[in-house]
Amino acid sequence: MNTFRDATQRFADRGWDGDDDEYVITSGNHLQRLVYDDIREDTDLHADLCVGAANHAADVLTSVVEKMKDGERVSQPEFTSNTTVYNTNAITYFDGYCSLAAYGGSRVHAEYVYPENSIQAEYMERDEWQKQGAKLRYDRQSDTYYLHVSVKQEREERSEEAENQTVLGVDRNVDGYLAVTSTGAFIGNADLLNHKRREYERRRARLQQQGTRSAHLTIQSIGDTFANWSEDYLHQASKELVNEADLRGCTTIVFEDLENIRDRISNSSKFQQWAFNELKRQVTYKANAEGITVETVHPAYTSQRCSETGCGFTHEDNRDGDVFVCQKSECGKELQSDYNAARNITHKYIQNRRKSGSGGATYHLALKSGTVNGNGDYSPSTV
Repeated sequence: MNTFRDATQRFADRGWDGDDDEYVITSGNHLQRLVYDDIREDTDLHADLCVGAANHAADVLTSVVEKMKDGERVSQPEFTSNTTVYNTNAITYFDGYCSLAAYGGSRVHAEYVYPENSIQAEYMERDEWQKQGAKLRYDRQSDTYYLHVSVKQEREERSEEAENQTVLGVDRNVDGYLAVTSTGAFIGNADLLNHKRREYERRRARLQQQGTRSAHLTIQSIGDTFANWSEDYLHQASKELVNEADLRGCTTIVFEDLENIRDRISNSSKFQQWAFNELKRQVTYKANAEGITVETVHPAYTSQRCSETGCGFTHEDNRDGDVFVCQKSECGKELQSDYNAARNITHKYIQNRRKSGSGGATYHLALKSGTVNGNGDYSPSTV
């Protein structure tokens, strides 16, 4: 792993120097042509790992260039973590274990150890999930190796113009519940996620004050531990959300468009904004694996509009924190505010589809007790 890290650094350093006609080299193939032979001659790094180091360096350099284009201040990449990247030639998967390219021409066989009741075992052991490349990370604090495996599943997409489409709306939050659906499912705890983040930041700050190498290694370790916990927590939430959609027979899950709600979450931390994006990313690939599409709508007035069928009265006074009360005297509907917003997200998507005249499909809004179509016709749920 040390050799891989050093090789990645050499590729990145060469890419940072660039050529005469470009500032930074971001092509893995280009970096291989320049440095590969030297690294192979100087070390016993496996050939496939050498290629992986070049591609890993190219990926990092690409992200740095993107930040430069956005006007962010950047510095030359420095690789310090105990991480090795394996392409599909450098790793072979078997039932219960894998074979990893190691130093020289040797390979190491390693058995999988899964967390209790984990989703990892489902992805690794079921044949319909095709395993791709992986990253191997070493946690010094626990003296444990973690293998992060990319998997994919080939499925036929459901016809978008199916006769009946049932839509689940989802409202995401930076506090309270992570997500609330139009069917009244309250999923995840954003407050717990934020609490864990604050605990990590406080501990990191104390270690930074020590300034020792041991403290630096501990910072890396607790950072990786927190990142793994956060991602797994969002995995559980995304799985629950997709299960809710599947249970209700939904063909589409709809979120608010994050690009259009930046003002609403502008005071939130980058971590919270990452959680917004990561939850949707995980829901998307899990939903697609079940044949469910994921869409977005503009969020305007979804929190202020009354979602009661036949009402739709919109006013900023309708919402007060977690409580939504329609101020229209003829209505007066009371709902949990995030639940109301999720219903409106679904309503907006259905209205948009009807206006676009897409395919003549009949769209149904998935609610707690049943479904409502665009004309307001109600059907009770069998769930």
